[in-house]
Amino acid sequence: MPAPRFYCDAPLAAGARIALPDALAHHALRVLRLRAGEAVTLFNGQGGEYPAVLEVEGKAGFAQLGDFNPREAELGGRITLAQGLPSGDKMDWVVEKAVELGAARVSPIAAQRSVLQLSGARLEKRVAHWQRIAQSAAEQCGRNRLMTVDAPLTLEDWLAEPADGLRVLCHPEAEQDLAGMLQGASDQTGITLLVGPEGGWSDKELEAARKAGVQAVRFGPRVLRTETAGLALLSAISALRGW
Repeated sequence: MPAPRFYCDAPLAAGARIALPDALAHHALRVLRLRAGEAVTLFNGQGGEYPAVLEVEGKAGFAQLGDFNPREAELGGRITLAQGLPSGDKMDWVVEKAVELGAARVSPIAAQRSVLQLSGARLEKRVAHWQRIAQSAAEQCGRNRLMTVDAPLTLEDWLAEPADGLRVLCHPEAEQDLAGMLQGASDQTGITLLVGPEGGWSDKELEAARKAGVQAVRFGPRVLRTETAGLALLSAISALRGW
């Protein structure tokens, strides 16, 4: 079996012996019940990873790092998923699977038809929760860079921010399909997907996106659920671009 992987928010260097952060040590020693001498892998989100040997002193955990391994598992381009906030805990699923599929960023959108509305301490707690999910998913799937999870914005505020390449909105009545759109934008390495919440985007939001230069595309003859659409598009773009 492969060695357990852990994100370690600390400077890492080949040959160093480091003290594991309390939360990481607790998870490794108390939850996973790893023992001294077992092999683990550490990464700090800056690229690459370090094989290491676990050491235990009382309740404290340490890692003796081996040589740096530059291995990466990122896509050949940047894909951002701008996801209209869905109801319940569906966003947890979206964040986890977006990491597994290679997204560089997830930007939650507080859409006009979003059932879930967050603010204040509740908002901060939920964003921190999504970031922990992204970290755990990176540990599990082999990525050595953490996917960014933003705090929710309204679509208007999000559209006002600088665009990272091509911006695409999935719409069943769009004239252009996904493959055709990608052929016409073959030089773009940054692509953002806008996916509405359960009730879809409002007419006002669709008009704002159009004025901001967002391209509408259709994706097959079926209507996909909000938690499915973005992930399906992400996978399709990765395949069509050979990423």
